[in-house]
Amino acid sequence: MATLTDGGFVHRFVPGANADSRALLLLHGTGGDENDLLPLGQMIAPGAALLSPRGKVLENGMPRFFRRLAEGVFDHEDVVRRAHELADFVAAATRAHGLARPVAVGFSNGANIAAAMLLLRPEVLDGAVLIRAMVPLPDPPAADLSGRRVLILSGAMDPIVPEDDAAELAAQLSTAGAAVEHEVLPAGHGLTQADVTLARRWFAAAP
Repeated sequence: MATLTDGGFVHRFVPGANADSRALLLLHGTGGDENDLLPLGQMIAPGAALLSPRGKVLENGMPRFFRRLAEGVFDHEDVVRRAHELADFVAAATRAHGLARPVAVGFSNGANIAAAMLLLRPEVLDGAVLIRAMVPLPDPPAADLSGRRVLILSGAMDPIVPEDDAAELAAQLSTAGAAVEHEVLPAGHGLTQADVTLARRWFAAAP
């Protein structure tokens, strides 16, 4: 495992167990880094290749993937710009490492940028697990997500993400053609064992 800087993103890359292994794009939450979700990726998709970049936006010294104006209030222009920037990095990294199109696994801010990438650059990702995600763009462009699977894992007691916001994201992605599963767990905003179990089961069921 190496920490590399490529396309402006510090990141970790873990090769897959086999040449044809599936690939995960791991996207951390606010204040995380390129190391945070590596254990999660290994738990939910053993043997998969792991690509884990660090967000380039700093909020009081904490890495994020895009700017926000307040908690739950996003800078939508920055969301669009950063989603394209990250998508360009992912496309280049998958080519360089000979990877299959990755499935994004994002937590909180990382889940939000993953959702934005699905809607803005659907060709880059094969699907996504979105943990504690919100709507990143209120009026996204038309996208074709046919053949993409998406799992949204929300917390019924999440103080940051309103339940109807997560439901709206599920509707946006479904309208774009994705096969969306939305589970609401008896949890807050933090990651739980139930998230790991459901995500691993979802990956195992992939065709």
